[in-house]
Amino acid sequence: MAKRRTAKQKAATKKLIAFNKRKRKGTTRGMVRKTARRAFVRKSSVKRRISTSIKRTKRRSSMRKNSVKSILGSKTLQKVALGVGGGVMASLAIGAIAPQFSRLAAPAGAFALGGLEGVIGNFALGMLGNRTGGGTTAQNAPPQMEVL
Repeated sequence: MAKRRTAKQKAATKKLIAFNKRKRKGTTRGMVRKTARRAFVRKSSVKRRISTSIKRTKRRSSMRKNSVKSILGSKTLQKVALGVGGGVMASLAIGAIAPQFSRLAAPAGAFALGGLEGVIGNFALGMLGNRTGGGTTAQNAPPQMEVL
């Protein structure tokens, strides 16, 4: 047995029906007119042929551009580059004023410009610089003279 509907439900249904009748005005795209023809003519799906040599050159050049853009346009890589630059600038500026704080100024400058990614990039660059001989270590330092 079907459930009985309340007066509020019946009123809401009438309201929706009246709204839908008012809403439709004329023929829109995709609808069929009374004379059984389409309301708007669709574009033909026939595509123009392009020679194979043109297709190949377009694909290759766009692939190269997209790969370069994806590498250089990466937000993380931009933040790393900003952090490394900020660290170098901060350490140079603080090194001229207060040389004892120049080692602490590099991570602070990297964080200011590149955020956490900049700090990580700055530390990674510092480690690579130490490994490749950028700084003098105790192993390859010349022997110092002893003062008696």
